[in-house]
Amino acid sequence: MSALQAATPPQVAAAGFGRTLSSEWVKLWSVRSTWWTMIALVVLGAGLTTLICWGNAEWLASAEADESPGSFITWGMMIAQVCAVIVGVMTVTSEYGTGMIRTTLAATPARGRVLAAKAVVVTGLLFVIGTLTALLGYVGGNWFLDREGIGMSLEGAVARSMYGSGLFLAGLGLFSLAVGFLVRHTAAAISIVLALVFVIGNMVMLVPGDLGIFLERVMPGNAGGALASPVPFNPHLLDAWPSFGIFVAEIAAVLGAAWLLLRRRDA
Repeated sequence: MSALQAATPPQVAAAGFGRTLSSEWVKLWSVRSTWWTMIALVVLGAGLTTLICWGNAEWLASAEADESPGSFITWGMMIAQVCAVIVGVMTVTSEYGTGMIRTTLAATPARGRVLAAKAVVVTGLLFVIGTLTALLGYVGGNWFLDREGIGMSLEGAVARSMYGSGLFLAGLGLFSLAVGFLVRHTAAAISIVLALVFVIGNMVMLVPGDLGIFLERVMPGNAGGALASPVPFNPHLLDAWPSFGIFVAEIAAVLGAAWLLLRRRDA
């Protein structure tokens, strides 16, 4: 009996979700681009908000202003979206580019667990960094608004836009991660998401009538971004939470497609 036991190879326990999550966290921060992208996110998000408030504070306080200060207090987060897209895509496509994905899936055969772990890491990171960046931009930008007597208190829609910025970037990162699994190519995935958010999302404004308004409301960048601003520039968008609900539904659809293809395709 002892000889039989000795001849039997030891059984290796399958990696649990905790180990998979820890592995994805280490892999995310082992890529140099993550550090630079996070720095760029903070600089663009907080820095541009401060600059745009500084440059427009006097005009916003004048009788000629046709925009609300609330439209500018998270302005930089519109540009910080690019960084969230890059992080979401690179979390997936960097492994496909190097072939490391085969090692990942061999270590964790439950492919849905790999997708879930990457999703948790990306959304958690972007929510925290996005919220802190929005708060930093608020402090800097509101200082200039206060000097003109149009400063805004950190309450109500303004407070919601702070954590709303974090939720939006987290959702955008998750959306980009799903596209990364679908496309499996860095440049293509980033181009697709940025085109949806910045190009097509603005071009649909040229479509006349109710169809144009509908398309404006359902484009991912527009739907998700409504939560990240106290007063959106686009007056056609739905209220913040219903609009974000549309964005969540879109994320779920793309993520579901990514999960199905991940299960069926070879690494």
